[in-house]
Amino acid sequence: MQFAELQQLHALPFFDLIQRSRRVHETHWPENEVQLCTLLSIKTGGCSEDCSYCAQSARYSTGVAAERLMEKEEILDRARLAREQGSTRFCMGAAWKGVKDGTSRFEQVLDIVSSVSELGMEVCTTLGELGPVEAAKLKEAGVTAYNHNIDTSPEHYANIVSTHNFQDRLNTLRHVQDAGMSVCSGGILGLGEKTEDRLRMLEILSNFNPQPESVPINSLVPIPGTPLAESQGVDSFEVVRMIALARIAVPKAKVRLSAGRKQMSEEMQALCFFAGANSIFYGDKLLTTGNPQSQADLALMKKLGLRPQQPNRDLSAPEPEACRPLVPALA
Repeated sequence: MQFAELQQLHALPFFDLIQRSRRVHETHWPENEVQLCTLLSIKTGGCSEDCSYCAQSARYSTGVAAERLMEKEEILDRARLAREQGSTRFCMGAAWKGVKDGTSRFEQVLDIVSSVSELGMEVCTTLGELGPVEAAKLKEAGVTAYNHNIDTSPEHYANIVSTHNFQDRLNTLRHVQDAGMSVCSGGILGLGEKTEDRLRMLEILSNFNPQPESVPINSLVPIPGTPLAESQGVDSFEVVRMIALARIAVPKAKVRLSAGRKQMSEEMQALCFFAGANSIFYGDKLLTTGNPQSQADLALMKKLGLRPQQPNRDLSAPEPEACRPLVPALA
């Protein structure tokens, strides 16, 4: 989808927009299902990057201590618990700039992924930058989807982080696609961006070939000690608009109502589900911030007549369309 089309959709009256997104949603996702994902930080804090929203950067005083990589058995215990509580995707995140083949920590991660994959859930990892070798080995170990958010527009990206650039993000996503993993990539609302930046972000995601399998829409949770600690956040109706636009722009993706959901009322969450969200992080905590409790999530889903989506362990990246670049050009 092109930027001008997204602008026209964003300018629609609110109810007109969500009616359109609902029609798209019902065409591609008629089952009233929500994917339940559990996110576990397997290595917290001490990251060398300077992402201005992140509590895990070693450059900021946020109270998040640097920790070692969790032991495999502890991770497996958490994965089993997530499965028992209804999660169908288990996502493991590590506060690293990236991983390198041949290092002990990458070998540890591959061993952990292999064991978690035997539990029958979809396995997602978010480990920072990947090269082609690392991506291929993660796929072989059992990773079904790789999360690497582009966060915002390429034009605004340099205002948020300086230790890598937007093209670095696209390079990793290209390696993920080439390895046959599904791409999970979205953005964060509330980084000081303009509406144009949000639409540009969606334009880029929608022009991936194939499109992302999952698109997380995060609302910034300001963390004391980070440069964005005083961010005022984003209007609730704008969040719903972005959910609706993501559904229209990437119709076959799971659109994940992600960070910031703890601050949302049940009514707002219901509106997001109506507009096209069909995936949530499920459990008491995201990487370093709180999340609505599991029982509250299940109760809300019951009220809305929604049920958990079953895992798809055969998930793989769709075949790209011919005559289109895998990763869109920034020019």
